[in-house]
Amino acid sequence: MKIDVTPSLVQMDAEELRNLTAEVRETVATGIQLPKARKKVFTAADMWNISRNAKSASAMLKR
Repeated sequence: MKIDVTPSLVQMDAEELRNLTAEVRETVATGIQLPKARKKVFTAADMWNISRNAKSASAMLKR
């Protein structure tokens, strides 16, 4: 399949460029408690499932 692509050059005024590249000052939220996620343990069964799914072509269709 052949696709013609033209380079996209955007004409921009100096003022617009200054507005886009201006420094934005943000405040950082403090005092927020995030829920602690349980860390999943990677087991031999997980490794076996990964290797089994990688070998079969049908596993790619299920995704």
